[in-house]
Order: sequence, then structure tokens, then C-alpha cells
Amino acid sequence: MKIAIYGYGNLGRGVECAAKQNPDVELIGVFTRRAPETVKTRTGIPVYAAADIAAHKDEIDVLIICGGSATDLPKMTPVLAKDFNVVDSFDTHANIPSHFDAVNEAAAASGHIALISAGWDPGMFSLSRLYASAILPDGKDYTFWGRGVSQGHSDAIRRIPGVKDARQYTVPIPAALDAVRSGSMPELTTREKHLRECYVVAEEGADKAAIETAIKTMPNYFADYDTTVTFITAEEMQRDHAALPHGGFVIRTGKTGLDGEHTHTIEYSLKLDSNPEFTSSALIAFARAIDRMHKRGVNGCKTVFDIAPADLSPLSGEELRAHML
Repeated sequence: MKIAIYGYGNLGRGVECAAKQNPDVELIGVFTRRAPETVKTRTGIPVYAAADIAAHKDEIDVLIICGGSATDLPKMTPVLAKDFNVVDSFDTHANIPSHFDAVNEAAAASGHIALISAGWDPGMFSLSRLYASAILPDGKDYTFWGRGVSQGHSDAIRRIPGVKDARQYTVPIPAALDAVRSGSMPELTTREKHLRECYVVAEEGADKAAIETAIKTMPNYFADYDTTVTFITAEEMQRDHAALPHGGFVIRTGKTGLDGEHTHTIEYSLKLDSNPEFTSSALIAFARAIDRMHKRGVNGCKTVFDIAPADLSPLSGEELRAHML
């Protein structure tokens, strides 16, 4: 499978590393909106101008789009799906239905296949919620994220005028996590489950009060949470917040029996040293799946719910049955 990277930030660099761990993947290059000669890749793969990507469409089986969900992917993915099979990691949950519709229209019309919202949440956590709710229909789902850096939320802060750099940590509230694990199936508001901690480097002369207000009132990101904003220096950001850890838990508690006398808990958890590198590894696996599906004649937009597990693996059906089942 020949892939290419569109966008070379943390996620793009992660895809570059993940490609080396998959022997059935060949990375042909990076496409960037920056001047190509200013971009140095980690493995020495070629760098091309994003504006020239159409000239390479016959060389690429799947294009992995590594942009931000706030403003990049809603524009990039539908446009690129006209010429390529694409995968993205769009993670603004509230806007997934509209993003799906826009990408599906473009991919179906051009005969390409696209997969949106791949990664760990949405992505692997989405699958855990689906499997658990199908098995325990009489129950409740709970998802906790962190403590860790959210790439999408950090990117959203960096788009605010006057912000030079930012990191946002999502932090589960321990009392809420304990209540869920007890099997009591509590009713929890968004605000009762997580805190959001924001660390911001402001540009010189920026209106810090305006920046803080813009963060705390941002819909879909911060407005529904108790959010703290701490302004720090660029040196403090590099010293204390350079890493990008993340993780979390998907928990479903459910009842079985004629009178619901037995309680069961399904818990799926992730602890990630590098959010972008793990997300990138998931993007490679889902790129493999849609490449196989496209070769079988499938087109249009898909999500992780539409992917057969066997299509994610480089192993054959025989190998999967012998070693994984």
C-alpha cells in the first residue's frame, strides 16, 4: 500500500514513524502548505508542495490527512476525497455527522473511499462503546479522557488571536470515576466528569483577559467544563509541557437476568506516552482497511463502525484464525 502524508505536524511525523513499523506500507512523501525546502522530515522522505498534490494522484493508494479538526479537516477532507482515497482523524464529536455528509458526497461522486474520525477517540473508544452496548443493552456508557494533552483542543486554543502556543490537559474527576466503577450507574453531567487545564503562551502585548474569555466560552470545547487558564512563558512550555501523553477509559455497566439481578462491567483503557504517535498508528491500520475495501469496489465515506476487524490486520485470514481467535 502506497501512502502519503498531507500536513507535517505532530500527527504527520507520527505517521512517518508508524509507516516504518508496517512492512506492507510504502510512504512516498509528505505534502505541506509550507515551502517544501524548509521542511526536514525525520526519515528523509521527499517533501512536496500541497498545491502540487493532484499531479501525484496516480502514485498514492491512500492519503492520510494530518490537519486539525477545528478549521483544517472540514475543508481539506472533502476536497482531497475528490482525487484520493483518504483517512482523517476528525475529532469534534458534535460535528461528525455534518463532516461525514460533506466527505461522503465528495468521495461517492468521485468513486473514492474515505474514512473519517479514525484514532483512539473517536476510533478505538468508539468501537468499545459499540461492542459493550450491544452486549449489555440494559446499561450505561461512560467515557473518561486523560489526564493528558488533547491535540484538537490545544489546536483550537492556538487558533485564537494573540495565542503563540498552548497545551490543554483533560483531567478526569476521581470521584466520578469511582462512582462509575462502583456499578451504581450514576447520572453525571459533563462538568462533573472532567476538568480542563489550559496552559497558554501569549504573544507580546496580547489581551490575556480576552484570550481567557475566548477559551472558556468556546462551544464544543470548553464552554461546558470547569476550565482553568494559566499563562506561562515559552521556556516554561518547552520545559514542562513538551510531551504529548494521553489516555482514558470507556466503561459500560449493565444488568442481566430476568430481574436485572446481576451487574457486569466492561472497561477498556489506554495509557499513551504519545497521543499523536498512537493516533498515527491507528490511521495506518484504517488506511490498510479502506485500501482493501476500495479494491473490492467500495466507495463513499466510512467510519470505524463500517470496517471489518480482519481488514485492519496485515495478517491473512488463516493466520488470524490460528493466532488471534
